[in-house]
Amino acid sequence: MWINAGEAPRFYPNVVTLARDAAAIAEQLSNIEILQKSNLPGRWAVKDSFLALDLSRRGFEVLQEASWIRSVMLTGSSTTDIDWHRETEGKASWPYQDANFAMFTGRRGFRVVAGGMLYRAAGVVGLSNVVAEAGDAVAVWRSLMLLASRTFPRSPVVGYESGSELAAAVDAGFEIGDPLRIWVRARE
Repeated sequence: MWINAGEAPRFYPNVVTLARDAAAIAEQLSNIEILQKSNLPGRWAVKDSFLALDLSRRGFEVLQEASWIRSVMLTGSSTTDIDWHRETEGKASWPYQDANFAMFTGRRGFRVVAGGMLYRAAGVVGLSNVVAEAGDAVAVWRSLMLLASRTFPRSPVVGYESGSELAAAVDAGFEIGDPLRIWVRARE
């Protein structure tokens, strides 16, 4: 599992599970118990990547049920009037200079109407923080898949979504994978 024992950025978990065998689950539960006894500030979360943990008796509640998604290697173009731009600096301390990171914003004129972040690691590109207005959602997902294929050629794109965002990703050409769960706990 991956652990951040400090305050995580908003919308990011403190714990992410990376395996689901019995030994890994026992270790994950033990580490979560240690974190519960620590001085971790505020609200914190666990991304149960394999839907293998039941944290309800440990004071957690389900924040989100989602499904992993993965791209099918899309080529061509997206039909949209959104103009896409790769961001290279900003007020937030994102890793803009990291060759494996790319943040894109989509604009209509001067107004930002869409966006998403890509990060390449372990042979895949993670797509996260997708923002789109409902009417543009499918086109935005398709555009981000194309931007990912151009930015990080021959790398499959993965992420996770739920609800209408999951439906838009599927309509754009993503395939649904296994379910996952995000648990959240408020500090007493």
